Amino acid sequence: MLNKSALNKSAFWGTLVGFGFLLGAISGALAAELPAEHNGEYSGEHNMTSPATANPFQRIDQPLTNKIAVTLGGLGLIGLELWWFLLSKPKSQTAQAQDGIQEVAIIVDGGYEPSRIVVQAGQPVRLNFLRRDPSSCLEEVRLPDFHIAQSLTLNQTTAVEFTPTVPGSYEFACGMNMFRGVIEVTSTHVASEPENSSSQAPTALKQLKQEYSA
Repeated sequence: MLNKSALNKSAFWGTLVGFGFLLGAISGALAAELPAEHNGEYSGEHNMTSPATANPFQRIDQPLTNKIAVTLGGLGLIGLELWWFLLSKPKSQTAQAQDGIQEVAIIVDGGYEPSRIVVQAGQPVRLNFLRRDPSSCLEEVRLPDFHIAQSLTLNQTTAVEFTPTVPGSYEFACGMNMFRGVIEVTSTHVASEPENSSSQAPTALKQLKQEYSA
């Protein structure tokens, strides 16, 4: 069954990479803002030992617009990754039952669409994968909780069948575990409607009237 900590792992690493970009941008801006005195001191010492040799470290003035653009770019990358991993919702689809089998068509093209499948427990499920992406990463789909590893032929539909028995969240992924999807298995138990209680109400009322009249 899918572990919630595993779902947050990709979000953590994505956010960490975004912060790395931002720190790199800030470091570059700070390096460009080093005081000129430091360069002058180093240049004077260097000229004392070798006057004919020019200072190899020279300050490069960066326009303010470039610094702002780099900083905003880093912030934008962080915002994009936070949205992608934490706020964006995967496309979901509920399986439709036909002849006692719950079926869903999934397009394999740079990932899985839909990437969230809702099925009911205790009924057979058939996932029809249509692979359109030629990358080797997507040439196989794996459902570890159901012990399934199925090769997907390019530009053909491949059916994967199984029967979930326990409600919960189950993951399916490509062979390299880079693209993922989730199968939500819901319970088939439906709470009984209060039809019996409503139908028994007139009978109980008649009994009370009979006892009162007696």
